[in-house]
Amino acid sequence: MAAWFIFAGPHVKNCCRNGSGRAAGREKGTEGLMKILFISLGCDKNLVDSEMMLGLLGEAGYSFTDDETEADAAVINTCCFIGDAKEESVETILEIAELKKTGRLKALIVAGCLAQRYQEEIRKEIEEVDAVIGTASIGSIVQTLREVLDGRGGMHMDPLGETPFCGEKRVMTTGGYYSYLKIAEGCDKHCTYCIIPRVRGRYRSIPMDRLVDEAGRLAAQGVKELILVAQETTLYGLDLYGKKMLPELLERLCGIQGLVWIRILYCYPEEITQELIDVIKRQTKVCHYLDVPVQSGSDGILKRMGRKTDTAQIRELIRRLRDEIPDICIRTTLITGFPGETDRDHENTMEFVDEMEFDRLGVFPYSAEEDTPAAVMENQIDEEIKQQRRDEIMELQQEIAFAEAQNMEGRLLWALVEGKLADEEVYVARTYRDAPGVDGLVFIGTDRTLMSGDFVRVRITGANEYDLIGELDEEAVLN
Repeated sequence: MAAWFIFAGPHVKNCCRNGSGRAAGREKGTEGLMKILFISLGCDKNLVDSEMMLGLLGEAGYSFTDDETEADAAVINTCCFIGDAKEESVETILEIAELKKTGRLKALIVAGCLAQRYQEEIRKEIEEVDAVIGTASIGSIVQTLREVLDGRGGMHMDPLGETPFCGEKRVMTTGGYYSYLKIAEGCDKHCTYCIIPRVRGRYRSIPMDRLVDEAGRLAAQGVKELILVAQETTLYGLDLYGKKMLPELLERLCGIQGLVWIRILYCYPEEITQELIDVIKRQTKVCHYLDVPVQSGSDGILKRMGRKTDTAQIRELIRRLRDEIPDICIRTTLITGFPGETDRDHENTMEFVDEMEFDRLGVFPYSAEEDTPAAVMENQIDEEIKQQRRDEIMELQQEIAFAEAQNMEGRLLWALVEGKLADEEVYVARTYRDAPGVDGLVFIGTDRTLMSGDFVRVRITGANEYDLIGELDEEAVLN
């Protein structure tokens, strides 16, 4: 199934297209004549859900379009993690709802986190929405669409405690050479700022055999980089097997032929064990890269956030990781302007960032989400101050990142080719230090013909801010 993609701001808008044909009402056997516009907003975990729904719809015979004027039905998989994401989801729903008034659109289905959180409000306030699907109900997408086309709208809201859906007919929307593997659903941490437990439920691991089978199917389709995601990957297996099983899962995934890189995202610092570190050191397929969100460099703010670690424990973890895996790349995220954050708290975070010299860092101004403890805390911070503190941290991080990029000059690194600049003999690739969509790139000048998905060995010759510049090492291409 061919696919084309459109990227919209910090959230990925994936419009998948396949085949052609028009529908004049649904009759038995006419699914293949219908075109569906599918829009996925939010994080990579949401993207996996979208790919599962696309697989179910494709298996049922429906085709896809990225032209909203040709769509017979639309599905929007929404996000509501922070205010900006919520606003984007609502604006997208309203935009597509207009097609119900002026276009040929017969069905509009809203799925995902916003649908789970505001199911009644969506149906009441946006009458063009025919059905909503909760985060635990993505497996019902075909049934829901058929009900709508038969004149029956409604809601599909399965209990959030159900075992996560894991379909076999998944449609990849990432280009085919890398893919996300969602290993668990939900979260039990209950950080005071986070709405995820309410919209995704408690932490539920996907059984290991199912994950290994899914990874094998992805590898058979050409995936070379597998990216493990969940609200928290490091807790994987505790609910099913009575202990944290991420190390064993990694061992089994490393045995799958065709996979070259396995990348781990969303590792809570308190759950990173020595066993996990040992597997990363031992297994050559596991990238020396960890995403470890720490959220603040102030112990007082960490406590108000409900985090389980303090800055001393984080310092010790980072020191141990770098001692045992000298070339490890550590990514983190921070929140500025959390309720009660003082100038001194902000200065502590600045000093912490300066000391830790994280390889990759993202900063988000605090977003007050209703139904979370933090939203009703005293001493809420003005938006202008949140943004100012974010900018100050990012300016500091730029200095750290630019200096590190300069220090990469002369190193030999393997890189995964992602594409080619138009009208130039320059290819775009990523090293093990760069996750797709959030980190830097390496630009490779060569007159050799490379394909997306090729692994090449590159000698770094320079840097341009966050990105690297390199030259191809002769005869060092893995297809």
